[in-house]
Amino acid sequence: MDIHLRLARWVRTHPRTVDACLVLAILLLFVLPFAADGIEGYTLIVVVSAALTVPLVWRRSRIVLSAGLVAGVSVIQLVTGIEPVAAQFVILITLFTLAAHGPRWASLGGLGLAVAGTSIGLVRYGTLIGLGPGQPALTTVPLFLILLFLVESLVLLAWTLGDLSRSRRLTYQALEDRTRRLEVERQQERDLAAADERSHIAREMHDIVAHSLSVIITQADGARYASAHSPEVAVRTLGTIADTGRGSLREMRRLLGVLRGDESASTRPLPTLDDVDSLVRSVRRSGIRVACRRTGTPRGDLPPGAELTAYRVVQEALTNVLRHAGAATTADVVLDHGPRGLSITVDDDGRGAAADPATAGAGQGILGMTERVRLYDGSVAAAPRTGGGYRVEAFIPYTRT
Repeated sequence: MDIHLRLARWVRTHPRTVDACLVLAILLLFVLPFAADGIEGYTLIVVVSAALTVPLVWRRSRIVLSAGLVAGVSVIQLVTGIEPVAAQFVILITLFTLAAHGPRWASLGGLGLAVAGTSIGLVRYGTLIGLGPGQPALTTVPLFLILLFLVESLVLLAWTLGDLSRSRRLTYQALEDRTRRLEVERQQERDLAAADERSHIAREMHDIVAHSLSVIITQADGARYASAHSPEVAVRTLGTIADTGRGSLREMRRLLGVLRGDESASTRPLPTLDDVDSLVRSVRRSGIRVACRRTGTPRGDLPPGAELTAYRVVQEALTNVLRHAGAATTADVVLDHGPRGLSITVDDDGRGAAADPATAGAGQGILGMTERVRLYDGSVAAAPRTGGGYRVEAFIPYTRT
């Protein structure tokens, strides 16, 4: 870091030390020389100079008090006739500090008092600079006006620089506050994006794992009972378990490859409505009687993501049938292309999820299904049927062009 940047940082972080050094420098430069010259009335000069200079130590921590002490000493000088001292210029430093750091009322009040005080001081101490009453008016008045203009210009310049410093500081503070707010907002957006991505990953994992494990568990139970009486059935069942496991493993590898950003990960197309038939066949091999019907004619387009959502709805509904409906269950899948969109209905005549005592904490699949469908302005309804069984209904509208 450059030396001037280090110095600026040190000055900002040690204001009291800087002000104390300023006071000491003023006393050394504008008070001690009078002692060396043996000027008459040196004691009074030292007292007045110290009274004007020492309050600068608190000019940033006790702004109004420091300015009040300097103003009080100056007023006493005018009233009692004590002549100005070399350290009188600290009035300009005080005025700058008031404008830069003090309250607005104190800043404007100090400016008015300084303007009035300098005018009165020129009148009272005019003899010191050759403006006595014995001088010709044609010489005195122009000189007085010129001096008044110069002195008031210094006062206004000091106040203006302080006011500009205040505006600059407030602008920096506003920018810092805005930067902090933007950083907080960015962090919140990152957190929300991460939460959304975690939810999306959870839905994908649930759709892949829950269905495959449900098929595997159902087939494994069937193979266990069939192995004693029908070994050939057990062999076919174990083959179904192996195929289902391998398919689930491929899906998991593809998903994890995408999460890792692996370019070599499988880019096999995601399931669509055309894959519903193969899904139904895999469920049939698990012992569930499933029928799939397609009705109506598509009158609009469904984006690939909507078709994937439709597939996941059917997959989740059939997974719930496998998990909760019980043995000897019949399920019916209907895909109806209506005038407004695709309607999906999955009915079964089993016990339903509500009747299964082992479903504590269930509902993640239904929740994920609902979130998926809502992304395409659709709706989902899932509830036990009045006459027994369970029904899942979903509607996904066509894409509007």
